[in-house]
This record gives sequence, C-alpha cells and structure tokens, in this order.
Amino acid sequence: MKILALGNYRQELTTRPEAEIFVGLKERGHDVTVMTFPDAEYIKRFKSKGIRVIPFYPSKKRDKLSIKFIREVLIEGDYDIFQMYTSVGYLNGIPAAKGLPVKIVLYRGFTGHIHWYDPSIYFKYFHPRVDGVVCNAEAIKELFIKNAPWAKHKFKAIHKGHRVEWYENKETIDLAQFGVGENDLSFVCVANERPMKGIKYLLKATYLLDKDSSFQLLLVGNGMQRGELKELYEKSPLKDRIHILGYREDIINIVTACDVFVLASLWGESITKSVIQAMAMKTAPLITDIPGNRALVENGKSGIVVQKASSRALAEGIKNYLDRPGLVNEYSKNAYERIANKFTTEYTVEKYEEFYSDLFK
Repeated sequence: MKILALGNYRQELTTRPEAEIFVGLKERGHDVTVMTFPDAEYIKRFKSKGIRVIPFYPSKKRDKLSIKFIREVLIEGDYDIFQMYTSVGYLNGIPAAKGLPVKIVLYRGFTGHIHWYDPSIYFKYFHPRVDGVVCNAEAIKELFIKNAPWAKHKFKAIHKGHRVEWYENKETIDLAQFGVGENDLSFVCVANERPMKGIKYLLKATYLLDKDSSFQLLLVGNGMQRGELKELYEKSPLKDRIHILGYREDIINIVTACDVFVLASLWGESITKSVIQAMAMKTAPLITDIPGNRALVENGKSGIVVQKASSRALAEGIKNYLDRPGLVNEYSKNAYERIANKFTTEYTVEKYEEFYSDLFK
C-alpha cells in the first residue's frame, strides 16, 4: 500500500508511539510518506528508515492554499491511504481529497465530546468522505457507535503501542532533594491542572491518611498552586509530605525514581500515555476507573484501580501500598511485563495494516 500520514512529529519523546507506526509499516514493505512540520525532530528518524518526508503542515483550518497543496500531493502520489491525526489536518485534508480514490482515515485519542447532534463532528469523524477512524481505546469506539450506529463499520479500536526499551536505562533523580526519606514510599502524579485531571480528589485523599505513615507525594506539572488546589494543599494535614514541583524537563527521571504513579483523572482520556510510560519504567500504577483506561491496568495484579471522583477510594488505594510495601515490587514487575507483552508497537502496526487492508474489501 501507498500511505500518506499527516501528523505533528515535532517532539520525539511525545510523538514516538505514533511515529513508529509508520516506521513499522515501512519495515513491512509499504510505501510510506509523512507530511509534518519542517522542524519536526522525528524527520531524521523517518529519513533514516527510507520514509519520504514532505516538510509541510497546515497552519489554520480550512485554508485554501493548504487544501490546494495537499490535493496536489495526493494526486501526484496516487496514495491508497491518507491517515491524519489532528483537527487542523482533517479540516484541510478531507476537502483536499474530494473526488479522489484515496481512503481517508482519521484518529481519535480522547473519550468524550462525541455527540450526534454536534454539527462540527460532521466535518470530521462523521463526514461521508471519511472511510475509517482509528480509536485509541475501546471506550472511544463504543461512544462513536452509540452516536453513529449507521457508520459502526468505520470505527476500529487500536491503541498506540510502546517499547519498554524506550524507557530503560533512564537516569533516576535523588528524591532526597525534595524531602523524601530513604524509607518513605513515594507517589508521583504528573499533570497540568485541569478539572478532568482530578487533582483535588488526590489532595483531599491526603486528609484521610495516617499522619505517621511513610507517604510522600510529588506533584509535577503546571497550575498546582492555584485556586482550590492551593487551598487544599495549604490545609492538608500532610502538607509537609506534598511536594509541588511545577513543570519539569526531567519528568521521566522523577517517575523512574518514584514507587507509585498516580492517575486521578475523571474523564476524557483514552489509554493514558503517562501511565504506560510509568509501567514501562517499573513504577507501580494507582489509577481511576475511567473508561479509556479500563484495559490498561489489571486491578490487583499489575496495579490498583479505584473509583473515579472519590477521595476515599484514592486514599484506600494509597493505604494498600503503604500497608503492604511488597505490592510495589509485585505490581511494578507485572506492570512492566504487561506493557512489554500487551501494548507493543508491533501489535499496533499489525492492526493498522489489517485495518487499512480491510478498507479495500
């Protein structure tokens, strides 16, 4: 197959799971071209694998010049598949393909905001010109089908795979600089504060913990000291055990050094990349039961899954780790093996290839 992919591959670390899909398809013998930003970090990797790169990315929605350029690329390349990953891509790429035989495939990595009565969705996922939509989690596929049962054949759940070796041999950081003791159990939450991240429930959970426990919490990301979160932090009986680090360039090094990774999210996310990364780095997970992540962690085997929007449930999950320190080693090992065996890039590439082929049957 001749495949054209339009995506944002500017940052290697954050885009690697997606970018490697096309490296894998190229290695399977397909003719792959990638259209992306001229300054994308992944261009070097693409070219080293023999993938043609078109250094172009539309700057705004429904841009006439962008539509014209993409259409010329599609006509010249006579592609079988045109895979896109962003809204600005969809709103330029779909009209660019009007009347052409290429199969149009979109991507959805967010659970929520999918409604049959939303006019904007008919310019993207429900557009009659769209042949397929790759969903990063089964929950997204189910939501699409619920709102567009007439197009259920278009939606396919395929998660973005990872390789555990991407996260091996990462340097750890000395947590003592943040006040974490040698015998403490360290929990880390990585998020930029938004209501959907559920940070307030995590902070409220600290009110329910034993003051003499070995608990230490590191909060990494922007916005943790504003509004309600600041007030909850200031009033927490474990304030001296909560370390607000703000934005950090060395997030992976911090996560690697911690014992437990906490995801307190309430909605919206599909299979969360930060949790996969933590599991691949042998950091035991404690996550909420949002639909997109229900297939990621096996509760009681490769981590702990608790009810969303419940401070008490999060506190109980934390206590389980504190009261049974052996769980950290057990769950971190099982979590690592789960990513290594179940959430691989190879699996993702194989499923993409199958889905693309099915579009021609």
